[in-house]
Amino acid sequence: MNENVDKHTELFTDKLLKDSSLESPSINFTSQIMSQVEAIAQSDVTTYKPLISKRVWIGVAVAIVGVLIYSFFGSASESEWLKSVDLSVLGNNKITNALSEFSFSKTILYAAAMFALMFAIQVTVLKGYFDRRLSV
Repeated sequence: MNENVDKHTELFTDKLLKDSSLESPSINFTSQIMSQVEAIAQSDVTTYKPLISKRVWIGVAVAIVGVLIYSFFGSASESEWLKSVDLSVLGNNKITNALSEFSFSKTILYAAAMFALMFAIQVTVLKGYFDRRLSV
């Protein structure tokens, strides 16, 4: 019984497929799709926005330069409060005394310097790569 139903189903599907024609897209289907893709605006998710804007960096730089200029060229009476601050606490404690006993060989210092240099180069190269990749 099942074999008979399967044969009838197969004959029926064969008949339907012979009668119907294959659907094909229009000639300029790809160009239409690509024009719609290009028309979509770039999402805000992929645009790069720095966490700290240029205005803030300029403000920080101006503040630091202003404090340095004020500390060097300010009058002596105004800079007396700097002399009254006891900064020896920063240098005379157990941590700095323990760390002063360590000594590193020149090889380790050169390796650390090269690592820092290569890391900085890699960060700049990768940033440029991802900026170009995301700006498409």
